[in-house]
Amino acid sequence: MLFFLFGYVGLFSQELPDKKSVKVGLVLSGGGAKGMAHIGALKVIEEAGIQIDYIGGTSMGAIVGALYASGYTASELDSIFRKADFNTLIQDNLPRGAMTFYEKEDSERYALSLPFDKFKISFPQSISRGQSIYNELVRLLYHVRDVENFEDLPISFFCMATDMEKGQQVILNRGYLPEAVMASGTFPSLFEPAEIDGAILIDGGVLNNYPIDEVKALGADLIIGVDVQHKLRDREELNSATDILLQINNFRTVDDMKSKVGLTDIYIKPEIDDFSVMDFDMKDPIISSGELAAKEKLKELQKVAGVQRKSNSEVNTIKENDSITINHLVLEGNVNYSRAYIKGKLRLNLPARTTFAKLQQGISNLAATNNFKSIRYRLSSGIDGEDLVLKLIENPNKAFLRIAVHYDDLYKTAALINLTKKNLFFKDDVASIDFALGDNIRYNFQYYLDKGSYWSFGINSQLNVFDYEINFDVIQSNFRTLQDDNINEINLNVSDFTNQVYLQTVLKEEFAFIVGVEHKLLKYSTRTFIDSLPEVPTGNNGRIYFENSNYYSSYGKLILDTYNDRYFPTKGLFFDGDFHLYLFSSDYNNNFKEFSIAKARMGGAFPIVRNLSLNLETGGGFKLGISEVKALDFVLGGYGNELINNFVPFVGYDFLSLPGNSYVKAYGRLDYEFVRKHHLMFTVNFANVEDDLFRTGEWFTLPDYSGYGLSYGWESFFGPVNVMYSWSPELNDGNVFFSLGFWF
Repeated sequence: MLFFLFGYVGLFSQELPDKKSVKVGLVLSGGGAKGMAHIGALKVIEEAGIQIDYIGGTSMGAIVGALYASGYTASELDSIFRKADFNTLIQDNLPRGAMTFYEKEDSERYALSLPFDKFKISFPQSISRGQSIYNELVRLLYHVRDVENFEDLPISFFCMATDMEKGQQVILNRGYLPEAVMASGTFPSLFEPAEIDGAILIDGGVLNNYPIDEVKALGADLIIGVDVQHKLRDREELNSATDILLQINNFRTVDDMKSKVGLTDIYIKPEIDDFSVMDFDMKDPIISSGELAAKEKLKELQKVAGVQRKSNSEVNTIKENDSITINHLVLEGNVNYSRAYIKGKLRLNLPARTTFAKLQQGISNLAATNNFKSIRYRLSSGIDGEDLVLKLIENPNKAFLRIAVHYDDLYKTAALINLTKKNLFFKDDVASIDFALGDNIRYNFQYYLDKGSYWSFGINSQLNVFDYEINFDVIQSNFRTLQDDNINEINLNVSDFTNQVYLQTVLKEEFAFIVGVEHKLLKYSTRTFIDSLPEVPTGNNGRIYFENSNYYSSYGKLILDTYNDRYFPTKGLFFDGDFHLYLFSSDYNNNFKEFSIAKARMGGAFPIVRNLSLNLETGGGFKLGISEVKALDFVLGGYGNELINNFVPFVGYDFLSLPGNSYVKAYGRLDYEFVRKHHLMFTVNFANVEDDLFRTGEWFTLPDYSGYGLSYGWESFFGPVNVMYSWSPELNDGNVFFSLGFWF
């Protein structure tokens, strides 16, 4: 002990020859969320007056080290990390607004999606592509975007990665800094492996989580090390696959640290055993632990500062610049997707004056297609602005098997199986077919040729079938039947076979205009009370048909959708306008004349206070023309998200209860998310519905119908679960509606 004490004091008391400055190297280990302790340690190192000459880091140590080496102060890093939502960044949950309408439907219909190639199912390589984290690194390191040799940064820097194919460590000290840092932190199974200069790289901590030898090799006379690695854990602490992977990885690092600690002149080991690598919501105590551990070494740090020759360079606060000018777009790696498609997703009309927020939105639009395994980009300075170099690795999986389950009171039980194939006939296209197997057999085929902001082309074909017991008065008011006071309810079978061909143009993934033509074969029939309805024709299958006609129409749609969630929106706006002109019909009931139907639904969702939001909507529709066709009239009632044709949900009444060729409706819902993903909701709606509502002026009178609902909703992994009790003062009765899983 005495020998160590006098030897240590001698190191700092001796006069260095020729006042030579001590070169200080800083080693920052990996450790996931625990790596935020590096920030606290850096605060104390700065307080001691030490000037760092070299930084070597791994994983989270690479992220903190790169930002510090680029010129950020410890206080600035503290502010950056406290503002960041790491859970959102890591999960890479793309905002709904980044998806096209086609992609929105996909993301809100299937519970499980698996690559499917040559009749073999595989599983994704990772949970996250790390795109959101990469976007932030590009923004934060924009001020050093043109530095290719990391030795030329304000502080010389390198980070460690692992070559997955060769099993060798890789020193990353050149290239594009955000890309190198991202590669250093690509933890296996959590993030997609990175590709740099042809090498497939993963987390540097697999082989070297504390690169002290590499920092010494740069010329460091003295090493300060901050170690946030995990010790080996007991069996009780190995509670997840991530814990087990870390434990296996730590077999090597724990053994390596026995010698590396001895090589470290000032070894800082924060007390963070109580935290996990994913505890990003524990920022305050983790950062504080680094600060406390470094303060224990404050005197030693101050001695180091005393023998350093300080440079006269001033510390400049980095001003985050959110405005950039992009002049050129350079694409690398796009084979199956055209330049027009990619530019359409980016929403860039070059040259463009834009912001990082808009650029990140464009990158998110591209990532939301799931057509690219990796999207890496760099900004480099040109003569008049920036060049955006986009390096793409296309997703090799072009076919997918998707699965979902659902139950509701109208369609009953269904299991959905989907096959999706991309690049079926052309670049940029996708074909998809759903089969719903259960109480009601259904299918939905879609083909879409996506041209981004240009006119895209689509084909839809679907069969929709359900049975439901409805009030006989609804049938009598819409179809030619006998008057029979003995009939209260009748089982109605609805069969809708629809085919559409359309053109669509999209603005910013949230606004779409669609024009197309449509064929519809619509059948309403029953097996109930056949003998009581002798004047209604009976088909070969013994059913009574109220409607059995082909309809041919042209249509247009205008859609705006900025809701942040389809089922539980808390902010955003919505508009869906539809106009159908019915031109021809096979006219089963001999009453067809040309007519039109116009309808619209609009609304918004607004946060009120924390976890409480309000969703307000209004809707209406009417028929134009003197046709006596009733099969396409509006019918209100029930609850749900996927009611076909002009069936409109209306809380308080059962499905298909309130018919008429025109209607107006107002809707409001208070949503309180009392626990994350668990909602308690109160719903109210009012409506007027009858024939020629707008001509008679009845749409502007007090509502004839009202309904209220109290419900519970759960955002489960297989889709939303809803249980609602609804009632109406006009009926003095209530209904319970239940749905499970995504609607389809």
